Amino acid sequence: MSCLLDSETMKNITVGFVGFGEVNTPREIIERKCAAARGILAGLDVTLLETAPVSDDPAGNDVRRAIEDLSAKRMDVLVVCIAGWIPTHAVISIISEFKHLPMLLWGLAGYYENGRLITTADQAGTTALRKTMEDLGYQFSFVYECPGSPPKIGPIKNFLLAVSATRALQRAKVGMMGYRDMNLYATLCDGVSLKKALGVEVEVFEMLDMVQRAELVTAADVQTVVEMVKRAWKFENPAEAQTLEMSVRYYLALKTIIEERRYDAVSLIDVDGMKKLLKLPPAMILMLISDELNVPTTPENDSLGSVTQLIVRALTGQAVPYFEFYEFMEDRLLVGVPDYVPAAVVDGDVRVRPTRFGSFNEGVLNVSKVKTGPVTLSRFLPYGQGYAIHAVTGTAVAPRPWEEAGWQPPAPQLPSLEIILDTPVEDFAEKVACQHYILSYGNTTEQLRAFCRLNRFAFI
Repeated sequence: MSCLLDSETMKNITVGFVGFGEVNTPREIIERKCAAARGILAGLDVTLLETAPVSDDPAGNDVRRAIEDLSAKRMDVLVVCIAGWIPTHAVISIISEFKHLPMLLWGLAGYYENGRLITTADQAGTTALRKTMEDLGYQFSFVYECPGSPPKIGPIKNFLLAVSATRALQRAKVGMMGYRDMNLYATLCDGVSLKKALGVEVEVFEMLDMVQRAELVTAADVQTVVEMVKRAWKFENPAEAQTLEMSVRYYLALKTIIEERRYDAVSLIDVDGMKKLLKLPPAMILMLISDELNVPTTPENDSLGSVTQLIVRALTGQAVPYFEFYEFMEDRLLVGVPDYVPAAVVDGDVRVRPTRFGSFNEGVLNVSKVKTGPVTLSRFLPYGQGYAIHAVTGTAVAPRPWEEAGWQPPAPQLPSLEIILDTPVEDFAEKVACQHYILSYGNTTEQLRAFCRLNRFAFI
């Protein structure tokens, strides 16, 4: 099953391109600079819809022609490329026709010839426009180039990724089995404000739906998946047949729900549902959904955790596991999960151990080692009257020996990392928004920042 947000993101967007230069500037210079800018965009593998450079010709012919060209096909974003000074009215006359689109205000730069800087006053054009576009309510980002320096492909790519992710999220759905596990607050969301801010739909379905569908799953289908699991995972000790079969049966029932309703992420009621009422910890179920259906998962009805997964996945293309915090140390965090991680972040074999926690029945616990290296932890959260993303970077290293009290002896080493932060732990602790954060590999803050800027979210 393919996830809505799991494609090569920018191939799916159409970028409108319009360049500008004043009527008295040599036309060949404006055309050459705009052609080079179009080439940069083409190298990012987007679909381009373009028009010839626009000047402020007194008859307004360039403006009319550009509007007609850019209206010929649906666009997802408009690049407003300033190749030289241009009176503001010529730009606004065009872009006002496409005010519903996100825009990139891109100021090009002068060039050197025989040791002398030749400028067409590109930033005179952008500085005349930036505040005007802001005051008129345009949704845009501003990138400027510098003479003699390489083009700023990174910020442009991040902007286009943010546009593509935002577009995908507008039609995304999170499937939420049950509601508000353990009566937690930090995992809740306000459906109306979330729909308004991103377009994401959080759709609740009942655990009974899963149970009833599970009764229709055939024994042969269950056995096929059980055998696949036994081949793919390394069991540290044998699991009870009933544990494996019921986990697979519920997974196959959930698979039909996910495929019918086209969910892009899923969260399950865990402690108050699967464990308390069905007597079955859902770690194995969540692993199968994540790895076999390619759908990100979280436990405990973590609605905004699921939304964070969709955002980070759309921006990075990574398998976006959740982690929770166990200890704050002087220079690092101990993060782990009491259930599972996706196979994509496992270092070595996927290792599992049938075991129990406290009074809960046996479940198949993932005890795999997790990949290390530079990482980013992030969380999408309500912030004032809107939303924000809190992110922190660091280096993940293998954890010291540790255990969570309450597991059946011998206690397992949970999938975990120690993350040495790039900023003081005290600073992170004062801003932390939930027990669950989403992990991505590498420093992905610039992608997250671009996403926030485009959607007018705070970035913390």
